Amino acid sequence: MRALGIALGALMVVMGAIWTFQGLGYIEGSAMTDQTIWATLGPVLAGFGVALVIVAARRRE
Repeated sequence: MRALGIALGALMVVMGAIWTFQGLGYIEGSAMTDQTIWATLGPVLAGFGVALVIVAARRRE
């Protein structure tokens, strides 16, 4: 379960970064480009991902 938590958290950080860059208009070619909601939700998702990685890494098995 520890490895799964770390992998899921890392995926959340990557997806959050992608959403942020799309929302800010740095990555073009989707309906998410230049949308404020994605520029806001991206860092929130990335923050939860970092928290999940920290919790999973500190967990003992």
